[in-house]
Amino acid sequence: MASVLQSPRITAAAIPGTQSRLGEGPCWHAQEQVLYWVDIEGCALRKFDPSTGKVQVYPMPERISAVVPTAEGELLVALQNGICKYKPSTGEFRELAKPLEDASIRLNEGKCDPAGRLWVGTMALDVRPGAAALFCISPDLQVTQVLQNLTISNGLAWSAGDHTLYFIDSPTHTIQAFDFDMATGQISKSKDVVRVPEQEGMPDGMTIDANGNLWVVLHGGGAVVCYNPGSGQELQRIKVPIPNVTSCTFGGNDLDTLYITTAREWLTEEQLEQYPLSGCVFEVKLNVKGREANLFRSQGL
Repeated sequence: MASVLQSPRITAAAIPGTQSRLGEGPCWHAQEQVLYWVDIEGCALRKFDPSTGKVQVYPMPERISAVVPTAEGELLVALQNGICKYKPSTGEFRELAKPLEDASIRLNEGKCDPAGRLWVGTMALDVRPGAAALFCISPDLQVTQVLQNLTISNGLAWSAGDHTLYFIDSPTHTIQAFDFDMATGQISKSKDVVRVPEQEGMPDGMTIDANGNLWVVLHGGGAVVCYNPGSGQELQRIKVPIPNVTSCTFGGNDLDTLYITTAREWLTEEQLEQYPLSGCVFEVKLNVKGREANLFRSQGL
């Protein structure tokens, strides 16, 4: 895997007008050439158009934890307990699946694999250990629980060859790699590929670049770190000038801009005075490119 040929430490800049309570789940929509992300506790979907600098806000009826594009040109959103198709132009929702019934648990990070399945994790509202899981929702809307006894199911990424699923259960401070079967969606043979020291923050959201390296945000650590998953080596560190970084994705015309979401939620008044940009989306131009977001393929449903 290629190294990152750039100054090892650079600082991301805040994008005006993008502040959220709990920004998460950034997703670059290649067809629209815009960035979508969610404000979980603000119950809103947000969209940023880099060509105009305009931000649009779409209120949601409840918490929203993830957004992904569909092959039909619509959006798929993960709400508190259910997965819905959503049309921003009309505000119309159509529920496709409901992985959860327990009101004390909500959906969390979600992404699609290269075959068009949606993978979405969960977490308990009180963050109790062992209450979370990871689900896979197939194009025909079959829901399968893939992992259980998790605490905060977070970062997801697939290797360039699509043979590996990388996954983060945040409190473990570990990035795991699973063998991934593209045909069936099954995973096996877990191994730890990166261990994040606790004093550096907790690994949260994650994306992968065209070289196969992982970009992982450190919640509480004010940084995004690029790791080589083959060696576990840190290749580059992006400074984010606030503590609670939540997720990241590549976007822009050439997929060489890293967009980074952050949170204001749970900060004290004193901390908000010290870090007034908390909750903004940050951006930084890099000399590496990402990969387009995988689309959800719902077999015409």
